[in-house]
Amino acid sequence: MKILIIEDEADLRENIIQFLRKEQYLVESASDFHAAKEKISLYDYDCILLDVGLPDGNGLDILRMLKLLEKQENVIVISAKDSLDDKLVGLDLGADDYLTKPFHLAELNARIKAVLRRKALDGRNMVRINNMELNFDDRTLQINGNDIRLNRKEFDIMAFFVVNKNRLIHKSALAEHVWGDHIDNADNFDFIYSQIKNLRKKLKDCGADLEIQAIYGVGYKLTV
Repeated sequence: MKILIIEDEADLRENIIQFLRKEQYLVESASDFHAAKEKISLYDYDCILLDVGLPDGNGLDILRMLKLLEKQENVIVISAKDSLDDKLVGLDLGADDYLTKPFHLAELNARIKAVLRRKALDGRNMVRINNMELNFDDRTLQINGNDIRLNRKEFDIMAFFVVNKNRLIHKSALAEHVWGDHIDNADNFDFIYSQIKNLRKKLKDCGADLEIQAIYGVGYKLTV
């Protein structure tokens, strides 16, 4: 899953980045209000960790911008302020949770998983489709009860398809979701073709009762 950290405290930002990357999240960051606005206008995220007290603006205005753009990101407000008014304003503007500094990184991870499950998975940590079971916490895939070994990117691709089953996914959206804004430096989508090819072969070889269908010239769709 793809996370944006909006936090001006360099040490805290770096600690969160390193921790979440070890948890197999794709992580991007912004250290100020201007950079955050640019990120959310250009890219989509599964979850945004939003510091309210930014040096060049109010983090709550980021929430207002997300609402104005009709974006669906999960947002966890992180702030040194433990004010009921701040919490109520943040939640009223669309935030999904509120975490007061200082906090344990393990608690932050638990909050992230909780908001992702609530919106994308209806509170579950796994999805079953026909003879397939995908576990988001353990990052495992089973077909007919048998473990199917996936690399990190293959799992991220599969998870994105599962959350968007039966919906057409454009190649650019898939690339940006799984590889982040580094995709801007790519010359083509050959790296996506390779990962999709390997994933489709694994699903076929193990008898998965679903298929990643290629839509020529556009993208892909998980059909069940």
